Amino acid sequence: MTAAPTVPWPTDGLSFGGDYSPEQWPRAVWLEDVRLMREAGVNLVTIGVFSWALLERSPGEYTFDWLDDVIALLHENGIAVDLATPTAAPPNWLLTAHPEVLPVDATERRERPGGRLGWCAASTVFREHALRIVGALAERYGHHPAVRLWHVSNELGGGNGRCYCEESAADFRRWLAARYGDVDAANAAWGTAFWGHTYTSFDEVSPPRGVGGAPNPGLALDFERYSSDALLRHFDAEKAVIEQHSDVPVTTNFMVGAGSQVVDYAEWAKHVAIPANDHYTLVDDPHREQDLALAADRMRGITAGRTPWLLMEHSTGGPSWQQRNRAKGPGEILRNSLVHVARGSDGALFFQWRASTAGAEQFHSAMVPHAGTRTRIWREVVALGRALRDLAPVQGSRVEPARVAIVVDEPSGWALQSGLKPHRALRYSRELRAWYAAFHDRQVLTDVVPSDADLDGYDVVVVPTMLVVDDATAARIAAVVDRGATLIVTYLSGVADETARIRAGGYPGAFRQVLGAWSEEFTPLQRDETRTLDDGGTVTDWAEAVVVDDADVVLRYTGGPLADRAAVTRRAVGGGAWYVSAMLPAQSTQRLVDRVIEERALPRTVTAPPGLEAVRRVHDDGSVFLFLVNHRADDVTVTASGTDLLDGSGHGPETAVPAGRVRVLREERAS
Repeated sequence: MTAAPTVPWPTDGLSFGGDYSPEQWPRAVWLEDVRLMREAGVNLVTIGVFSWALLERSPGEYTFDWLDDVIALLHENGIAVDLATPTAAPPNWLLTAHPEVLPVDATERRERPGGRLGWCAASTVFREHALRIVGALAERYGHHPAVRLWHVSNELGGGNGRCYCEESAADFRRWLAARYGDVDAANAAWGTAFWGHTYTSFDEVSPPRGVGGAPNPGLALDFERYSSDALLRHFDAEKAVIEQHSDVPVTTNFMVGAGSQVVDYAEWAKHVAIPANDHYTLVDDPHREQDLALAADRMRGITAGRTPWLLMEHSTGGPSWQQRNRAKGPGEILRNSLVHVARGSDGALFFQWRASTAGAEQFHSAMVPHAGTRTRIWREVVALGRALRDLAPVQGSRVEPARVAIVVDEPSGWALQSGLKPHRALRYSRELRAWYAAFHDRQVLTDVVPSDADLDGYDVVVVPTMLVVDDATAARIAAVVDRGATLIVTYLSGVADETARIRAGGYPGAFRQVLGAWSEEFTPLQRDETRTLDDGGTVTDWAEAVVVDDADVVLRYTGGPLADRAAVTRRAVGGGAWYVSAMLPAQSTQRLVDRVIEERALPRTVTAPPGLEAVRRVHDDGSVFLFLVNHRADDVTVTASGTDLLDGSGHGPETAVPAGRVRVLREERAS
């Protein structure tokens, strides 16, 4: 069992609240806000995220009185503060005096003021001004008893993830020099002899500017890595200033979802005291509950069991940035929140507390909607606050160990989705989501882990579309079969090394030997093309011409140019080494996962139809909490016993979970 975290949690019990922007409202509203916060059970709010222009009217001239009053009011009412540095929103006086801090896009067009995160991570001018306001805030509030968490900027990279200005280019060159030592090593890694692009000095290297072209894959991948590092360097600079004045934990809000991320959050998680995440479902996702669970499991995976994490933002209803923003249905606020809690978050926070009446996000939902408190949203917010108080015993517990791991690699996502590829419409998240869904629908707990994670404790390891991989990581992944685990590798994995250079000898390159099968040719399918499998499934988008050396054929094509050739193979080594060379339909993926579940005797948390979610959290003292979340439109009964923390009802040996409802059972302690 993992030891209890040493980082102090910002609240007693699970955290509940959200972004609070009192600067948008007259002071008379503040008193109403804290009254309603107490009614709802709010115990943590984030303040100051976009307040730089109100705190520093001109360089070094501060106006802290209003923030003093807000913090004091919250403290008097027992509400803890997550104090943000306001550097997500540089003031207009700074952008007017120094327009060079604004990001430049790939077409070399400088962004205009008024957007999100309007600054370049390499800008020394911005860094100087940012650290000044951060230092002033930290010095003033670093020991204030209300401040229980520091929040650096906001969704770093969500608007300034890549900058192509000359200052960024110079910084990129320094980064390359540190990475490669000399330009000849970079030339060798990138294969610049192709198209005659050999460099004689790092001074000749530029970011991959332009759109629709064909950048060198290795250079483009390194620019992605550099951009993540540049933003992380800024985060670390702000954190260092805070830590000069305060011993309160420092975090920032990630944007971890199903697909490849704007930065390498697995690396970033090592730099924050309490990892935190923002998550919003997409209206065109027919299985939003899977996306919720995957994002939560991915957050748990990047924490490596060091600490609970925190859901920093999600929505009470429709956000404002999708084409058709969807209102949440009855009970969905509770279900969404408790999916994250079940999977490791020690709280549920929202954007935002009170719906804005002006500004770009004036139609974004909130805990207090425009219509006020005589609304379903408000009633459900109050009910969620009550539920989180009832779940206080869960705080500090850990999600039970999983026996399945899905490996996620940010550089592979960046590499797959940029430049010229055999099929440029493929998305990194496709196979990740498909394999996760198959285990999720069988209530088999899955960890979603970064490529440097320790894989020793897993019986099944799935590697979806890991396009780029270094030799050491490839060997470590392949070695899981030596200790008897099952390895599943999908198409477009192991194809290139860490510099994006193709591994010669047949695909999937780094994993050919362990799989006992390889592809001589990719055969991407056109929009109207399909291939039929001998299990009746239909393959779209991606197929390969597979050569089988030392493996059994599990699925074959039944017709067309690949007739009788393998689509899925399994080598009988360890727990089995599978190569899935085709984009399988969901039914075929599910059948393969069902076979693996049976072969490995993987335990299902409960046995139930898809849509009934079941996860256990366990305490060091032996307490066990079973979360049962019913996303279905009908009632589901499962074999489970215990007392429901949400309503005090006793259940067993069977428990009925009504449609759209949640039960959290305190199960019998293990003897």
